[in-house]
Amino acid sequence: MERPVVTSAARLLLLLLMLSGLAACASIARLDPPPPLAAEEAAIFGIPNARFMADGPVAPWEQEAAAAATRRRAADAQAGRVSLPPANYLALSGGGDNGAFGAGLLTGWSESGTRPEFDVVTGISAGALIAPFAFLGSAYDPQLRAVFNDVGPGDILVVGRIVTALLFGEAIADASPLYRLIERHADQAMLEAIAREYRRGRLLLIGTTNLDIRRAVVWNIGAIAASGHPEALGLFRRILLASASVPGAFPPVFIDMELEGRRFQEMHVDGGAAMQVFLYPPSLDLRRAAAAWGAQRQRTAWVVRNGRIDVESAPTNRSVFRIARRSVETLLHYSGIADIHRIHLTTTRDGVAFRLAAIGPDFDAPREGPFDPTFMRALFAYGREQGRSGAAWMDRPPPVGIIAPDPEPGLTALAP
Repeated sequence: MERPVVTSAARLLLLLLMLSGLAACASIARLDPPPPLAAEEAAIFGIPNARFMADGPVAPWEQEAAAAATRRRAADAQAGRVSLPPANYLALSGGGDNGAFGAGLLTGWSESGTRPEFDVVTGISAGALIAPFAFLGSAYDPQLRAVFNDVGPGDILVVGRIVTALLFGEAIADASPLYRLIERHADQAMLEAIAREYRRGRLLLIGTTNLDIRRAVVWNIGAIAASGHPEALGLFRRILLASASVPGAFPPVFIDMELEGRRFQEMHVDGGAAMQVFLYPPSLDLRRAAAAWGAQRQRTAWVVRNGRIDVESAPTNRSVFRIARRSVETLLHYSGIADIHRIHLTTTRDGVAFRLAAIGPDFDAPREGPFDPTFMRALFAYGREQGRSGAAWMDRPPPVGIIAPDPEPGLTALAP
């Protein structure tokens, strides 16, 4: 039976917490972070709408959404369309190697001929790596396949000396292979394509976590791409790397900034440390805002959980490591489920149709270890078939359910 992907992350997090006291005096030098208020208000590279705080004031979100609607109307008018077409939003969750599900789902969806163009695409962690390809459309499916169907552990990370890293370093693995993978695909041509779509009124949003202030940051990749700043491509790549950098496993990513002639550094890690999937903040009342902009239209939110909804039942041994690890696994699992329910409630309030896809209880390929190529290919194929058939989509979050480890004859393996 396939084990949840959070197991390894949970084990690592537990070990880091237990050793944190030992390593407290072995921190690595870095530049100071900016003052907390500056982190929220300062413009990166002089781009005022380069990013937003997920839990910050609603006004910047409203302004960006209104500006996008204006650009969309102008683009449609230029194309000869009188009224706005239906809007489609795509939210891609984290999930490590389970990202192969979302990649396969999108590929199969393209093959079905029913995949829409998304007005907004959001991504966290593994979902952040999928998001640019999903945003740019089915023409990028071959690259998406290469990232999630043709890679192995060596293409993602190199594990160093674990004890030394835990006591004196900032991560147990080197993220250079992952960054090289990002560099190969997130190139200047991709950045220019994202900028063109941004000018058409479409948005690509990637989430990271700013550890200095412990807040979720949402990066407006289209605005960065359209800025023409000479360091825009490097920033784009670092945002993707940061969003996928599991704390402790990968080194944090530093974002440099300058305020009043002084240099600062922000420490960013996996967006999943703060939220595992997002669409737009609940403080943004989309129904009311759309009426104010004159942009009422049919809207659908497509949420892809690169993971399971059900949970694995297993005896928990009476040891501190086992008890704490299972507790962390449970925390991470239900954090993701809570994010999905928040999106469902928000979209229901705003009159946005809700659709959810997740790895189902019928998928049980074995996993030999993180980023096992055989497992990822099987999951990609599973997601592809789900996308091609349309069977993946649910119109509301399902009950969690339990994967029974050894169901008795005549009993279902998924219990409510």
